[in-house]
Amino acid sequence: MPKPHDRIMNRIDAQFARLQAIGRTALIPYITAGDPTLARTRQVIHALADAGADLLELGIPFSDPLADGKTNQEAAKRALAHDVSLADVIALVGDVRRDVQLPIIFFTYLNPVFQYGYERFARDAAAAGVDGVLVLDMPPEESADLQAALVDADLRMIYLVAPTSTPARVRMIAARASGFIYYVSRTGVTGEHERIADDLGEHIALIRQHTSLPIAVGFGVSTPAHATQIAALADGVVVGSAIVRRIGAGGDSDAMVAEVTQFARSLSVALQPEPA
Repeated sequence: MPKPHDRIMNRIDAQFARLQAIGRTALIPYITAGDPTLARTRQVIHALADAGADLLELGIPFSDPLADGKTNQEAAKRALAHDVSLADVIALVGDVRRDVQLPIIFFTYLNPVFQYGYERFARDAAAAGVDGVLVLDMPPEESADLQAALVDADLRMIYLVAPTSTPARVRMIAARASGFIYYVSRTGVTGEHERIADDLGEHIALIRQHTSLPIAVGFGVSTPAHATQIAALADGVVVGSAIVRRIGAGGDSDAMVAEVTQFARSLSVALQPEPA
C-alpha cells in the first residue's frame, strides 16, 4: 500500500478541481459506518459511487453524538450494537479502496480519535485511503495537535461554519481549514427539513470573502429540489439524514441498497450541469 506522501494530489482537492472544470456541484452523501452492518456499508459505498456520488462522508459510530438528530443517532446505535470500532472503519476503507476512488472523509467526534491516538490515527487512516477528517466537537482553537498529525499524513482537516459564526470566526476557521469548508445551513442538529434557509446565499457569500476553498452545504438537505437550489450557490451538497433514514427503514437487505441507490441517483441527476 502506498505511503501518504506518495500521493500526487489529495483526492478531495483533485475532485473539486475536476468538478469545477465541468461546472458541477459535488454530491456528498453521508452514511454511518456499520449501519446496519459493515458488510452492508461496503455495498452501500459501492452503490453510492455507481449512483454518481462525488465524495463520501463516512460517520464513525459514537455513543454520544451531540450534533446528530434522531435519525443519525439511531444509525450510530445500530452500528455500535455490532461493536463497530474506529479500527474496523479504517479497515473497511482499506478494503473498498481496491476499486472505489471516491474521496472519503471521516465524520467523527473527538473521543474515538483521541483514544486511538492522533499520530496513529492519521497514519492508519491515510494508509487505508481516507482523504479528510471532520471532527464535530473539536473547536479550531484546540485542534493544533490533531491538525499537525493530519497535515503530516496529507489528510485534509475540514471545519464547520454555522449561521451564527461571526465574520471574525469565519476568517479564523478559513485560515485553518483545508479540503473544503462545511457550512451548516441551520442551527441545531442534523435532520431533514422541508425548505432551505432563506439566508443561505448571504452566509455563503460571507465565507467566500475569507477563503478560496470549496464550500459544501449540509444539515437539512433532503430532496433533489434542495440539491438543485443549493447548487446555484455552493460547491458541494451534503445529504445525510435522508439517506440514513432509508438505510434504517430498509435494514439489512438488498432492497435497502437498491432504494439508497435510486435516491442517490436522483440527487446526482439534479446536480448535473446544464449543457453548454
